[in-house]
Amino acid sequence: MIKNTAITDHHIALGAKMVPFAGFSMPVQYSGINDEHETVRTGVGVFDVSHMGEFIIKGEKALDLLQKISSNDVSKLYAGKVQYAYIPNETGGIVDDFLTYKIDDETYFLVVNASNIEKDWNWISKYNVDGVEMKNISDETSLFAVQGPKAAEALQSLTDIELASMEYYTFEKGVFAGIENVLVSATGYTGAGGFEIYVANKDAQKVWDAIFEAGAAFNIKPIGLGARDTLRLEMGFCLYGNDIDDETSPLAAGLGWVTKFTKDFVNSENLKLEKENGVKEKLVGFEMIDRGIARHDYPIVDADDNVIGRVTSGTQSPTLKKSIGLGYVSPPFAKEGVEIYISIRNQKVKAVVKKPPFVK
Repeated sequence: MIKNTAITDHHIALGAKMVPFAGFSMPVQYSGINDEHETVRTGVGVFDVSHMGEFIIKGEKALDLLQKISSNDVSKLYAGKVQYAYIPNETGGIVDDFLTYKIDDETYFLVVNASNIEKDWNWISKYNVDGVEMKNISDETSLFAVQGPKAAEALQSLTDIELASMEYYTFEKGVFAGIENVLVSATGYTGAGGFEIYVANKDAQKVWDAIFEAGAAFNIKPIGLGARDTLRLEMGFCLYGNDIDDETSPLAAGLGWVTKFTKDFVNSENLKLEKENGVKEKLVGFEMIDRGIARHDYPIVDADDNVIGRVTSGTQSPTLKKSIGLGYVSPPFAKEGVEIYISIRNQKVKAVVKKPPFVK
């Protein structure tokens, strides 16, 4: 059974090309990926990302539970702050990457990837030994990502929340488009700035319409998952299922910055050992020198055709007008400026290691 978001019919009416994604019927593009990508980089666009999962974790032991399952130090959060982290598994890989929102000292709001909702829920439940209250509100929550440099200006008329002064990775709850208790966060997956707006499904169409009315003067457009992927790749942001998964080491994936060994968490001892001993491979960014687009799982080879890694994500960058990608390589090839080759249909295509973000 493919699920719909609260406004799927509206996307179809807008002429969106719909595709199945993470169990949902989702808009992949409207006017075209390059046009939508440019809209977000230079103006303002709106993604319906209501397929994402949302959990509420509540109670006096909520922090203890989150400290156990999260790689990051949740105790550093204050009310109104958001934190990026991953959920480590017991075998050195990653259950998921996710966001933690601190509502108050006993209430946290988690945002997880759509394809992992059930897996994450079961995983967190397994470690919930103190009877912390857990609520899965994914099926009743809509999420709109309004992204781009004009986002604050375009949305300000809809709310009393001071959008322009909101710091990155903070949030506020307030009235938005006449709806009470809307969560507005200065987060996103594009690197273009903007906000993510969480509303109840029953209010989703009203909020979407209000956003487009308020943003009309700024040439606001609906944006699909195709441009979401090119935008995140220009930033070097990982996509779960492509660049990180149950098998990949978070340290190899460059997630050491959200791995806090100042506390005990699932598999922290083994990860600490891995950090001391050094990783076997590293996730790097690369730009193609020769013509060709690197795709997921293409082999990465050296000048002598030895396989040194694999591509995890690749695309044609609409901003740079060249092909870029992410992939794991053995450590000697992980330095910026090192030439590597992508094996595309048995042809060696030259690339160079480049530290993301590709677009500053």
